[in-house]
Order: sequence, then C-alpha cells, then structure tokens
Amino acid sequence: MPAHDAHLTYYTYLDTPVGVLLLAGCEDHGLRHISFQCGKDAVRPEPDWVQSAKPFREVIRQLTEYFRGRRTTFRLPVHPEGTPFQRDVWKALLKIPYGETRSYAEIAAQVGRPRAVRAVGLANGRNPLPIVVPCHRVIGSSGRLVGFGGGLPVKQALLDREREVSAAAPAGTRRARQRRLF
Repeated sequence: MPAHDAHLTYYTYLDTPVGVLLLAGCEDHGLRHISFQCGKDAVRPEPDWVQSAKPFREVIRQLTEYFRGRRTTFRLPVHPEGTPFQRDVWKALLKIPYGETRSYAEIAAQVGRPRAVRAVGLANGRNPLPIVVPCHRVIGSSGRLVGFGGGLPVKQALLDREREVSAAAPAGTRRARQRRLF
C-alpha cells in the first residue's frame, strides 16, 4: 500500500461477480479485511476509517485478475489478526491448491490437532481475508458445502469458477500453491 498516514485505517468497496466486497487495511500492516457486504457478519467501516481506493490499487488489480480467471495466487501485504491457532489454520488454507478442496478434518490434521475439527471450523469462519486466504475451499467431510460468510451460493460460485479455470488450463500445467502471506 502506498505511503499514507500509517496509523489510519483506509477502506474501499469493490464490486465483484459475487457481490460487493469491503477492503480495509492500513499502510503499516497491509490488508486486514475483505468482507462480503451481503453477509450477516459484514464488516462495516468504523467512524475513524478513511474511504480511499488509492491504498488498494494492487489488491483491486489482483482480485480483478482472480475473478477473470487470470490469477490463482495472491501476493499482497496482509496482516490478519487472530489467535495463534487461527493463524495456523489460515496458513493451512493457503496450502490448498487452487481449484481443489479440503475437509475441516483434513485441515485439523494438517495443523496437528486432528480432534479440533470444530475449532478449525470456527477459525475458518473468522478468516478476515476470504478469497485471498481461501476459506471457501474447505468443505464438510461428506463433501457438502457448509458455512461461509458470503453465503453458500457465493462459496459454490467461487469453487465453480476455480474448477472451470483449472479445467481450461493446458494439460500438464500445474497451478502454483498460494504464496506464504503471513
């Protein structure tokens, strides 16, 4: 993000194929929130936040490329706030390849807490950076879609788009895994 007052939180809105997203963050920490504005838990700007799209030019560019099927990973300065366990879960989400899914149980095993399936679900639900930290790629053990802040139709749309893009990729093309963001 460009140099602005490092202590201010900036925000803007981005219209996407899955609805309006609120982007929020600050210069010193980077992107802190991506929030679906259609969900019941939508993040709303605080009174002291400053509306400006300028600090989010790169975020907007990368999200636009993602929705156009031209980006499978993100390279952005981010700073999600969460407990050490939540951060471990979010790091595990970054390892789910584009166009694929994992179950909550698989993520629990990956973070070394195989019995913590519900805690993984709660951490997944508190992910402040959906899409960039791909919580939409986590499904129930039965293979069914469960829980998503933007709603299940949005989760399905994101997964369908990723599968469509992956299927259209030339044979032998390996999609890169998500770069370590935090």
